[in-house]
Amino acid sequence: MSVGELGCSYAVMILYDEGIPVTAEKIVALLKAANVEVESYWPGLFAKVVEKRDIGDLIMNAGAGGGGAPVAAVAPATGGGAAAAAPPPEEKKEEPKEESDDDMGFSLFD
Repeated sequence: MSVGELGCSYAVMILYDEGIPVTAEKIVALLKAANVEVESYWPGLFAKVVEKRDIGDLIMNAGAGGGGAPVAAVAPATGGGAAAAAPPPEEKKEEPKEESDDDMGFSLFD
C-alpha cells in the first residue's frame, strides 16, 4: 500500500468518524494538515468510492477479502438464505487404529 492510499484511507476514516461529509477537498485538507504528500489523483479516487458505498460497511468488511468470504458476505445482502452463508459442517475423520502385534497372530518377543 502506498503512502497516498494509506493517507487517504486514514483521512476518510477520520472524516467519517467526525460525521463530516467525505469529499476530495476535505481529504486534501486533512492530508495537508498532517503534512502528508500524496499524488493528486488519490483524494478524488477515494471520494468517488465512498460516495457510492457506505463507509461503515466498507470498514466492517475490510478483512473479508480472499477465498470464499466475498460470496458469503454477498449472499445475505441479496436475499439469500442463511443456509447459503453458513459454512458446511466439518466431517470428523476417524483415525486409523494402530494394530498390535497380538492382532497379527505373532509377537515380536516370542
